[in-house]
Amino acid sequence: LVVTNRMSALEALKQRTWLLHWSLFVFWNNSSKGLESMVELFFSEKYLQAITTNAPHLLRYLTAAVLLCKRRVAKSTSKDGRSSGAEARKLLKDLVRLMSNCEYSDPIVEFVDCLCVKFDFEGAQTKLAECENVLKTDFFLCKRSALFMEEARVFVFENYCRIHDKVDLGVLATKLAMDKEAAEHWIVDLIRNALLDAKIDSEQGCVVMGAESQSVYEQVMERTRDLNLRSASLAHNLKHYVNKSKKEKARKMKAAMEEE
Repeated sequence: LVVTNRMSALEALKQRTWLLHWSLFVFWNNSSKGLESMVELFFSEKYLQAITTNAPHLLRYLTAAVLLCKRRVAKSTSKDGRSSGAEARKLLKDLVRLMSNCEYSDPIVEFVDCLCVKFDFEGAQTKLAECENVLKTDFFLCKRSALFMEEARVFVFENYCRIHDKVDLGVLATKLAMDKEAAEHWIVDLIRNALLDAKIDSEQGCVVMGAESQSVYEQVMERTRDLNLRSASLAHNLKHYVNKSKKEKARKMKAAMEEE
């Protein structure tokens, strides 16, 4: 007699979902590398399946974690000394892709959607005000509300720069409630830290943005990851409907036999 302890696919999915929930207590109480570790776990393929199928509400915490740690990721360096700016941009792209596969929305998720998908800056400002109320009442996020708001405002600036060829320093200084000289120093530091392809044109008094191009390899890898996630979600839904159909068929057969 051979006894196996292998879990079914549905049971394994259920256990991964519980692990994601319990992990919030660990990751959000670790001030050093907790959020980076959380993002790494949540973006692994099997746990992405758990989020999209069983726990789309966890998208709130993943979105907040990405916004809070992306600049630290961008400023870090890999083992060979190269910058990890590309990795930070990849995190945002993966997050947007996950958002399109999750039937869940709240002010934090909608804030990123306004900036990265719709490029609606007025809508983003409205959602940011709503985020502040959500952060104050959330058990895990309340301690990071001030840091989140700061990072969110920087994120607005980064995206504004990325969709404009030129940004007037005077206009930005007014929006930032700073004098032009102080705004110029702040923007220079921000461009450096955010790894934006940009430079300050002092003569014209503006920020000149460069153009970023995505390699064919990056495009193929993104589409492949998206295909894997969608395929896994479809397979799970198909299995659910097949099992439901079998149970319904068995119920009808049992009812027919009882009538006889």
